[in-house]
Amino acid sequence: MAAEFEGARRRLHALVDSCTDDDFARRSRGTRWTNEQLLFHMVFGFMVVARLLPLVRLFGRLPGRAGRAYAWLLDAGTPIFDVVNYYGSCAAALVFNRHRVARQCDRVIAKLQYELANEPEADFALAMAFPARWDPFFSAVMTVEDVYRYPVRHFDFHELQLTICE
Repeated sequence: MAAEFEGARRRLHALVDSCTDDDFARRSRGTRWTNEQLLFHMVFGFMVVARLLPLVRLFGRLPGRAGRAYAWLLDAGTPIFDVVNYYGSCAAALVFNRHRVARQCDRVIAKLQYELANEPEADFALAMAFPARWDPFFSAVMTVEDVYRYPVRHFDFHELQLTICE
């Protein structure tokens, strides 16, 4: 997983370094985002994991019904989540734009690398119910290990939607 994080980090740097202003402004394929907004969203997947891991560790130690109730509540808010996810990435790309997104990626991946290296082996099996409607890479139940694997899958998927250098 550590090598996969590093691979995604290097690919993001290569993408950012190779983009022209026109590339950043061009619409991505299959989304309403520009390439610049989608690049932020790709990094955001890693940022989300940094916030999800403590929740999975917590709910993984609680009775299963607690996690299922939480996931049900989040799933019920899917329409709101979809709007926030879209417009949030649009707004955040104004701050974490072409000049800052790679540094943000470096910071969040370094944090995840540290946590991964120090994760107790037993914690990888902790699991909680997830709002599976929020993302195609979320499943109804995810372990700590699944959550660590999520951002690279998310990154790889969206990388194919970029229209850079076309």
